[in-house]
Amino acid sequence: MIPAIEALERLREGNRRFASEERDSGALTDQSRRSELATGQEPFAIILGCSDSRVPAEIVFDQGLGDLFVIRVAGNIVAPSQVGSVEFAAAQFGTRLVVVLGHSQCGAVLATLDQLRRPTQSRSPNMRSIVDRIRPSVEPLLTTELRDDADALAHQAVRANTRASAAQLRHGSAILEQLIQTDGLLVVGADYSLETGLVDFFDGVPG
Repeated sequence: MIPAIEALERLREGNRRFASEERDSGALTDQSRRSELATGQEPFAIILGCSDSRVPAEIVFDQGLGDLFVIRVAGNIVAPSQVGSVEFAAAQFGTRLVVVLGHSQCGAVLATLDQLRRPTQSRSPNMRSIVDRIRPSVEPLLTTELRDDADALAHQAVRANTRASAAQLRHGSAILEQLIQTDGLLVVGADYSLETGLVDFFDGVPG
C-alpha cells in the first residue's frame, strides 16, 4: 500500500513531466506490464474526473497501465455510483489517495451557470440531473461581484464544484469516513488547466 502523501507526489511529478513534454512514452504500452497486470491490480490513486476528452487522467499525470483507478463523469459530480466506485477501489485495492479532478472551461459547469442565468426547460431529465448536482455549489457565486467577470466566475465555479464533490466523498460515505479516520485515506480536490497542462492541488492537501 502506497501512503497518500507519496501517491500525491507521484501525481505531481507525473504532471510536471506531462506539462514539460517529458512523458514516459512506454508507460502505457509496455508488454511486460500488461502481463503483470493480467492477474490483478494495485492502483496507487483513485481519480474522479470529468468526462471531457481533453482531460484523460493517465496522460495528464503521465501514468501507465494499472497505476490509476479512474472514474469519469461529466462535471466530476458525485452520485451513488461514483461513491460506490471510490469505496470499491479504496477497500478492495488499499488505494489511499482520492483526487477529484476538475478542469478549466468545464462544459458541465458552464452549462449550469447558463441555466442559472437563463433558465430553460429544453434539457433532458438526465442532463438536468447533472446540472442539479452542480447548482448548489456554484449558485452562490452569482450573488457576488464575480457575476460581472465571466472568466473569473467560470474559474471559481469549477473550484467550488470540485470542493463540493470532494466534501461529499469525505462526508457522504461511512466506509470512506472510516478509512479517512483510521486508515490514512486522503481526499483532495485539484484543478487542471487546459491552457498550461498543469494540475493545482488546492483542496484538502495536508500542510
